[in-house]
Amino acid sequence: MFKSFQILNTCVTECCLCPRLVKFREHVPEKFTDQKYWKKPVPGFGDPEAHLLILGLAPSAQGGNRTGRIFTGDASARFLFQGLHKEGFANQPTSENIDDGLRLHDCYMTAAVKCVPPLNRPTPLEQKHCFPYLLNEFALLKNVTAVLALGGFAFNAYLHYVKSQGGPKLSLRFRHGEKHLLEGFPTVYTCYHPSPQNTNTGKLNLSMLCTVLKQIKVDHIHS
Repeated sequence: MFKSFQILNTCVTECCLCPRLVKFREHVPEKFTDQKYWKKPVPGFGDPEAHLLILGLAPSAQGGNRTGRIFTGDASARFLFQGLHKEGFANQPTSENIDDGLRLHDCYMTAAVKCVPPLNRPTPLEQKHCFPYLLNEFALLKNVTAVLALGGFAFNAYLHYVKSQGGPKLSLRFRHGEKHLLEGFPTVYTCYHPSPQNTNTGKLNLSMLCTVLKQIKVDHIHS
């Protein structure tokens, strides 16, 4: 286990364990021709003393894989940060580039898989390779009492973490807007992923996201 985020994040960004992901991230079509793409694994970001950990699937091709910061520069980020700012977890409602002055308050965000995968579908082996990084993030985030899982993949990744740390093997199905109290572990809250597939169709709207964030504040942040 790495004893600081600086060391951990350096290791994350230098990772080349998954040949398929390395090839894909380095050859993503560059839609922003005036910008230099990151094209490396994307580490977590936020307040190291946070009570809330937001867990996503992986960086997006034109978001994190371009900008070098998770949930930055794409449609998912634009939706998500409206809610985070409205509920006091971010100092601004936008997340466009790594130098935009964004700060998170009592919140840290990361992805279960640190590289952009083809079709947003990492293989079981790729998930296994990335899991130690998530494990290390949990070890460093000593104040976390709540996990917000954005989508079923993130939810299952968290359940796998719980099991790996001696917790129960849980057969829970992902449903939006639920919370699960896990003895000895942070409570997990569920929200549909803020992808355009969900937000453009109305499956997830800003009110739904803010309702989940408000519940987390009531239960953990201001209790």
